[in-house]
Amino acid sequence: MARITVVGGTGLIGRKLMARLRADGHEARAASPSTGVDLVTGTGVDDALAGSSVVIDVSKPRTYDPDAVWRHFDLATRTLVAAESRAGVIHHVALSAVGTERIPQPIPFYRAKAHGEAIVRDSGVPFSIVRATQFFEFGAQIGAQARAGGTDDARVADVEVEPIAGDDVAAVLAGLVDESPSGGAAEIAGPEVMPLADFVARCLAATGDDRPVVADPRALYFGAVIDRGELLPGRDAWIAPTRLSDWLA
Repeated sequence: MARITVVGGTGLIGRKLMARLRADGHEARAASPSTGVDLVTGTGVDDALAGSSVVIDVSKPRTYDPDAVWRHFDLATRTLVAAESRAGVIHHVALSAVGTERIPQPIPFYRAKAHGEAIVRDSGVPFSIVRATQFFEFGAQIGAQARAGGTDDARVADVEVEPIAGDDVAAVLAGLVDESPSGGAAEIAGPEVMPLADFVARCLAATGDDRPVVADPRALYFGAVIDRGELLPGRDAWIAPTRLSDWLA
């Protein structure tokens, strides 16, 4: 079985991925600030990668501040792939987001994500990139942020989404451990297309919050207005099995 380092292994997807890899018999270790690994400064990175043949990067910045996002996907990615080259890693798997390559560049998160992907592509380390849609786990959080101004309703961008369960994302990433690097990017999504407002409202209602969620054409998505279908994957996307209703139940 492979020895695998999961960068961001103590986060939402990272914890699910670690559990799945270990259940499959792999030797997996988590690399994150809480385990003494700092991608921005380089602290602990070489030690975390020593002996690993596969690195799965599911890390993300701690905030969505534009400078912090860029610093993470620029400096952290450069630090990681350089350490992988030194360690002889044979497969870098990166978790990215659907729309990274086409959503308007004024959105700092997507611009930085695309930049990080480019660094991976040019690194010389064999790679596979997985672009996922919005996670079920973040639906209520999106609603809470939309209501941060103290209004009675939450106003979100008038766009469609095809959200996916975090467990399904982890399953896809774990499956790549035994595959050859693709040298490209693949998309994964959930089985249902729905308005972002419906997705958020259903997730909020499951927490006992039944205040309305409104699709507002003027509302921003990560800081910009985007087209209605821009968050949806292409026709070749892998479709996960878990439906939102089953996950909420």
